[in-house]
Amino acid sequence: MTTPDHQSPASQPSVPVVKDRIYRSPMALAGGVLLLAVVAWLGFDALIQGHGRAPWLALAGMILAVPLVIAFTIRPAVFAGEDRLRIRNPFRVISLPWGEIAALRSSYSNEVVVKAGGKYQLWALPVSLRARKKAETRKARAAADAARGGRPAGRGLGGLGALGGGGAAAPAGATRAEADQAMDDLRELLERRGEAEAAQGEVTVRWAYEVVAPAVAGAVLLAILLAVG
Repeated sequence: MTTPDHQSPASQPSVPVVKDRIYRSPMALAGGVLLLAVVAWLGFDALIQGHGRAPWLALAGMILAVPLVIAFTIRPAVFAGEDRLRIRNPFRVISLPWGEIAALRSSYSNEVVVKAGGKYQLWALPVSLRARKKAETRKARAAADAARGGRPAGRGLGGLGALGGGGAAAPAGATRAEADQAMDDLRELLERRGEAEAAQGEVTVRWAYEVVAPAVAGAVLLAILLAVG
């Protein structure tokens, strides 16, 4: 009786597929949908009700405006996988193996610095100074509550609010702005996967011709219509 020296593909244990973490700006998505609705409303109204060159100008304006609105609001996203970070910016898609990333930097914008010396902005994670200020306020309140033994300010009479023990500490994410928390997650992935063999490779950059081409076509058509005016 012979024993097979390898397992058949059907008998091999399946390797779980780890899905990418996707980071996007909810405010940008909402704003993009609203802008597209306004463009569609004004554009189709001009196409149906307009006279003379108005329908043609409206058509050219829509061909120009729609791709740009999508590019700057709905399109930006950051995909963080186990082996690489993929950045989808308005006009480019950048694929960065973790091993090629030198740092993830936050100041007035969030950006990735690569070991070769270049850097790429994360459009999907805009820095909000207002959100940071709110997060700092929540952090200060949480620290003050902790100093009072977990009792929120203004609650309780004569110490009655402290009955039953101290309150639970505020979650860490509640004291960080959303974009800053996302950058912390990405830094944790970089630290954990930066030296992994599967996370090595070359940086690739691809232009988003599906956005650039229609926008250029709309701009050319609009320029021609205005020139022959």
